Amino acid sequence: MLRTDPAIEPGNLLPKINRLFERSAEKIISLQETWDPQKGAPVFTAKGVYTSRGWTEWTQGFQFGSALLQFDATGDNQFLDIGRQGTLAHMATHVSHTGVHDHGFNNISTFGNLHRLMREGKTPYNEWEKNFYELALKVSGAVQAARWTDLGGDQGYIYSFNGPHSLFADTVRSLRSLAVAHQLGHVLMGERDQRINLLQRLLQHAETTARYNVYYGEGRDAYDVRGRVAHESIFNLNDGSYRCPSTQQGYSPFSTWTRGLGWILCGYAEELEFLDALPESELESFGGKQKICTAFRDVAEAVADFYIANSPSDGIPYWDTGAPGLVKLGNYLDRPADPFNQFEPVDSSAAVIAAQGLLRLGSYLRSHRAEERGGAYFQAGLTIASHVFDEPYLSNSPHHQGLILHSIYHRPNGWDYVPPGSATPFGESSMWGDYHARELALMIQRAAAKEPYYCFYLQ
Repeated sequence: MLRTDPAIEPGNLLPKINRLFERSAEKIISLQETWDPQKGAPVFTAKGVYTSRGWTEWTQGFQFGSALLQFDATGDNQFLDIGRQGTLAHMATHVSHTGVHDHGFNNISTFGNLHRLMREGKTPYNEWEKNFYELALKVSGAVQAARWTDLGGDQGYIYSFNGPHSLFADTVRSLRSLAVAHQLGHVLMGERDQRINLLQRLLQHAETTARYNVYYGEGRDAYDVRGRVAHESIFNLNDGSYRCPSTQQGYSPFSTWTRGLGWILCGYAEELEFLDALPESELESFGGKQKICTAFRDVAEAVADFYIANSPSDGIPYWDTGAPGLVKLGNYLDRPADPFNQFEPVDSSAAVIAAQGLLRLGSYLRSHRAEERGGAYFQAGLTIASHVFDEPYLSNSPHHQGLILHSIYHRPNGWDYVPPGSATPFGESSMWGDYHARELALMIQRAAAKEPYYCFYLQ
């Protein structure tokens, strides 16, 4: 399990963070100079070069959002220009995309970051520019919320690209699009001008995900371990009944795909912060802030504890807790992860996503009189960051376009590049892994400098 360093502080990581953003600048410029937009969005690297993979276009926001995070961290205006121009030229179709559940990934990373930077005074205030960003964010939240499966009894969910029967764990972090659109005063207009509350849909989706995609050790099935996560839940649309767990990118429905767990951990921790910023009056009709936040906290703590217990000592997990080759690694949880082993790949992208979730959960708990427990999660997040921001994960080669190495995309489909002579993929990067590493680094950098807390929602 993860061995937390209790002494590490945000300021201790600044040398690693500074080096990360130095490498990051090179990677962003390299991709900007070589990428052909006709190929679609860059997804992951093969032999160090970013390639596309047609499935859904869920990573383009990370491409331009990374440039905006780079500007935020360094103040270098060339990255603001890349982020702005890329958003204007390529992101409009993502705002109105009715076929994906990824609006929070694509549009909060671009329009959302641009809006945030202006609110924070890091870019000049312009009324029309602000209105442009806000219109995009409003539409994105409504389009995301329209992908709705109603289960009856105030239950429902934003369905995945697999279809109305499918609920993905990933989508919890895309709830950011509904949150921001709600804060901007927007609603989804339905048949006969029905006004559909976006906050209500956010809460219903989160409650349904918590009920079916997360386990609590209560004997739901033979593999019900507290904090375990199922990537996908399947429903019978004839009567709205739950049928079974499933997975698209994990090993099995009865093991935990670690990036899916990372999305749950980061998503619920982030939504806890968002809900905490809302006035009580906005949540009264949904059961009240205390009841809702207690439920979200239960989810976040369960998956955080599972992640810590089921990760190697450095907190960088293998791609699935039930991957069959893990048995050949011996006591792999008692030592750092080995990305070069010949049995199962690690997934650094799961680590950077989960680390942010641990920091956010820790910060939330510390601000709500749970100092000891919150401090433990916060230190766990810093510990993971300390490892993943260093070799062998930080990419120092100018010939490699990725920033964080040893990220895995789709192990079951065999999409990840396997070097000659190896039995497993390693040494490659992903758009989401690189983006979330930058986001994690920016969050810690701000904490060290006592700057405003980094968050997606309107403060």
